[in-house]
Amino acid sequence: MKPFLILQSRPEDLASQNEFDSMLTFGNLKKKDVRRVRMEREGMPKINLRDYSGVIVGGGPNNVSDPEKKKNASQKKFERGLMKLLNEIVKKDFPYFGACYGFGTVIKNAGGNVSKKQYSENAGPVTIKIRAEAADDKLMRGLPKSFRAFVGHKEACFRLPKGAVWLAESAQCPYQMVRIKQNIYAAQFHPELDACEFCVRVDVYKNYGYFDPKDAEKLKKKAMREKITTPMEILRRFTEFYGS
Repeated sequence: MKPFLILQSRPEDLASQNEFDSMLTFGNLKKKDVRRVRMEREGMPKINLRDYSGVIVGGGPNNVSDPEKKKNASQKKFERGLMKLLNEIVKKDFPYFGACYGFGTVIKNAGGNVSKKQYSENAGPVTIKIRAEAADDKLMRGLPKSFRAFVGHKEACFRLPKGAVWLAESAQCPYQMVRIKQNIYAAQFHPELDACEFCVRVDVYKNYGYFDPKDAEKLKKKAMREKITTPMEILRRFTEFYGS
């Protein structure tokens, strides 16, 4: 099997490692099965897509919809490289799974609209509903019609790219998961987060504006009452299908 390329942008070491470990665990991957790039440190290295089974892009505190003048030098640099790579991914319909920031970047790159104006969600669990369009999708078929997942985002998609398939929605944020062409997937929710991993994120990001810091412990207690499994099944299906 060719490795999967995992691209990360979280500058916080604990959150970055937490995300990477979770992607391995719930993607049923070992370290030898992936190449990890921390874009915020390394920038975007030269990538030959033929060397990989697929590309996975995680989340982070960056927002692709922010004006350029509000982005720091690191984000500007790696985002230029990421957008160039996404141009190739979209053109070739190369296997891709983007979550949160990885959702927004591919939506924008493919011609959709991402903004902070509407559809943001506070950090926490929400109910995701699978749409009829997902019935025959290779990652979604046979899943429960609704499931719980963790979210937390300041920006969201408010117009899909032309031709994108709308796979899942939630009450507050309509575009929770989409497919572009046949092999490019993007989820606004986090497919790598169970309750324990979510609690790590709460501790790391409690002063980042995703929720009132005074509510951190309450949020963690609420999270621990959740039994979230379907998002991880979607991630596992992606790596299993494209890694075989």
